[in-house]
Amino acid sequence: MQKVHESSPLARVRRRDLLRAGLMGLAGVGLVDRLAGTSAAARVVKLAGDHQFKVNRIDRIPVEVPFRQVPERNMARELPHWKYFEIFEVELHSGQVGYGETMLWYTHHAPTDDDVKRALGRNAIELLWDDSLGSGLQMALFDAVGRAAGVPIHSLFGDKVHDRTSLSWWDFDMPAEDWATECQEALRLGYTAFKTKGRPWFDIRKQVETAARVVPESFKLDIDFNGTLIDADRAIPILKELEAYPQIGIYETPIPQSDIVGNRTIRAATRVPIAMHYGSPPPIVALKEDVCDGFILAGGAREVLQNGTVAAMADKPFWLQLVGTGITAAWSLHFGAVLSHAVWPAVNCHQLYTHQLLSEPIRVQDGFATVPDKPGLGFEIDRDAVERFRIERPQQRPDPPRLIETAWPDGRKMYFANDGQMTFMFFQVQQQQSEFPFFERGVTTRLVPDDGTEVWRDRYQRARRKPVVTRE
Repeated sequence: MQKVHESSPLARVRRRDLLRAGLMGLAGVGLVDRLAGTSAAARVVKLAGDHQFKVNRIDRIPVEVPFRQVPERNMARELPHWKYFEIFEVELHSGQVGYGETMLWYTHHAPTDDDVKRALGRNAIELLWDDSLGSGLQMALFDAVGRAAGVPIHSLFGDKVHDRTSLSWWDFDMPAEDWATECQEALRLGYTAFKTKGRPWFDIRKQVETAARVVPESFKLDIDFNGTLIDADRAIPILKELEAYPQIGIYETPIPQSDIVGNRTIRAATRVPIAMHYGSPPPIVALKEDVCDGFILAGGAREVLQNGTVAAMADKPFWLQLVGTGITAAWSLHFGAVLSHAVWPAVNCHQLYTHQLLSEPIRVQDGFATVPDKPGLGFEIDRDAVERFRIERPQQRPDPPRLIETAWPDGRKMYFANDGQMTFMFFQVQQQQSEFPFFERGVTTRLVPDDGTEVWRDRYQRARRKPVVTRE
């Protein structure tokens, strides 16, 4: 029996339809053919030769958007570079302007100078489905074309099946007290789901206990372990302990996704739905082996719609994970409008920032945001805020020196000189040392301020080579 997250009903698609179509056939679904049946898309296709859709200008505006207070002190440990974005402004020959954004130094493709050069002077409609252009530029092209054609972006994607889509509040791993503070803020602003990280360097039991005390049972905690539970034998006792709290909603990637047998074993052992990133293992393997209850989808427009179609045919729910400010969150709403199985709360991370970069913020009620029907993105960009946050584009990812201390109650400590890879270094240490602390109670982690002493500098330099383990 498929486990269903409580935030939304799941539209049912008959499994035999999947078998009839064939997984390999679905992998090559032609989106142009799929879109041809929608009136808005057909209307735009007819305009494809219109010179009014020629891309006349592309401006790129680097910005640094401040974090809110609680995210600031936690993101500073590993992801301080998540403040940096590039806003794309695309002007068509008609005078219509569209906007998009890319988070710099994120995992997905960021548009390059060459991408901009090959888009200039071209018909924007011909470029819409080219995911290789990068998210910010592709988003801006869709916004401009939608505005010029007088239709919302979701009309260009396909038929609308949802008027509202579910959104999740996102935060990085943090102390239990910060979990509780953020959950309360999310609840105040209309959210009913909180997506966060489960890490061995924080007390996951205390985190869940503390958060569960301040939110109702209907408020869900979705926990991403990024594989740090290592294997089924170690994972299941912890997952079973946490699932006693009714607030637990979804477990994401509890162990490495390549462990087919382990993930099947975990799925059978817990009442909590298991989410995995689409594509690992390959979809045909994931569906045949039934290793998860649903997926996480990310990528460009063509990739998201194609993969969402496969997931729907397999009757697998998913959440959209398109990360950025409110601009990207608005973009995500349009995918949620047309994808029947996008019913798990979308993760957009725009709650991290002091400003959504929109003139009117995306508002959430009872866990859902209304899909806009205005042309393009359906939201206006706050140009004053963009100008206020404008900076010179950094030549490389900002990576300030920072020393991170993880401490256990018995006096053991581990120090990282962090480069954004703390999860993977910790994972390697645990694999190599079976006696190393594993999701123990009482563990805490903090950013150690640089006090200018030789002790700090020495420990930082040693930790740059490999994690430093001490007992004090």
